[in-house]
Amino acid sequence: MPTTIEAIEPIPFRLPLREPLRWGAASEMQEARHVLIQVRLSDGAVGWGEAPPRPTIYGETVSSICSVVRQELAPRLEGEMLDDSTLSKLYARLQTVKNNQTARGALDMALHHALANSRNRTLYDHLGASSAQVRVSYILGLGEIDDSLAEAERIVAQGVRVLKVKVGQDWSTDLQRLRLLQEQFGEQVDLYVDANECFQPQNVRQRLEKMAEFNVLYCEEPLPVELILARAAMRKACARAGDSALPQLIADDSVFSARDLRRELSMDTFHILNIKTARTGFTESAQMLNQALVGGKAVMVGSQASTGWGTVLAALFAARPGIDLPCELSFFLKLQEDLLTRPLMLCDGYLDVSGLAQVEIDADRLRDVRLKEKP
Repeated sequence: MPTTIEAIEPIPFRLPLREPLRWGAASEMQEARHVLIQVRLSDGAVGWGEAPPRPTIYGETVSSICSVVRQELAPRLEGEMLDDSTLSKLYARLQTVKNNQTARGALDMALHHALANSRNRTLYDHLGASSAQVRVSYILGLGEIDDSLAEAERIVAQGVRVLKVKVGQDWSTDLQRLRLLQEQFGEQVDLYVDANECFQPQNVRQRLEKMAEFNVLYCEEPLPVELILARAAMRKACARAGDSALPQLIADDSVFSARDLRRELSMDTFHILNIKTARTGFTESAQMLNQALVGGKAVMVGSQASTGWGTVLAALFAARPGIDLPCELSFFLKLQEDLLTRPLMLCDGYLDVSGLAQVEIDADRLRDVRLKEKP
């Protein structure tokens, strides 16, 4: 008998953070209010995905994710056959519902997870992963400098060796933060930054040059996405300056999809692609990985501040061949508690991916932190 998709259920939950995460012009995260998406198959196999609502990025909320899954996405898939040959077809069906990136991405990952369980194979093998460990980075948000330094010290003590520092609200404060981080950790920690589109063409070159003095390796989305010609010109300026003279440019906000990536590759606007499985699932993320590698670009895997389960899924994808840069897989350190049956552990900058096959969602913990939905 063919295996079919029997039921799809969104489950909203809440986990507290140790401290808020602030980024960009006006984004702040006080707690993790996310949605797990469960897929159940006709043979009893179950798969899970995690959708992190980011209203200031994608326009999604907990309520909108639950609603679009129940009203639009689930009806397109329930009753359909699921096997290796139908995954891309099912994802194309999900893409007929525009936007809703993390709802679609989480459902796609849950389908992959369910299929792997149905076939009695690990998700590691299902995804074609090959690395036993992945080097991780940690997102250090905007805030008071003393608080940032204290947070960084705690995180480095827990095994992180790469910090992604949010910048863009106040340049003098940004520089002071970078200088103090470099003084505090020296060669023990690598630094790169995320400007979240907050620089402008008239100041971006000078700011990149200044950050290079603090050994900043990369800069994510320094310019507004709509300024594509200015971004392409900045990429050319980096090439003229030499590969190590300026931080390399990371594409994130400009590549929400494989379609976006084709545009950015045609204009040659970046050095490094940041794939976020939370918004493109496994199916589209794999397409983007192939596109980037064929285009001669480096790749990292990013986070939408996922909790433990979203981290597991992203880490398994990050273990695929061709992904060699630090990946944002340590946001779980910012959580006061998590949903996993066993904690994720870092060792000297790396996450052990080989041990993730035994990690599951704790049903009792999920019951405790599940959010009641308004009728």
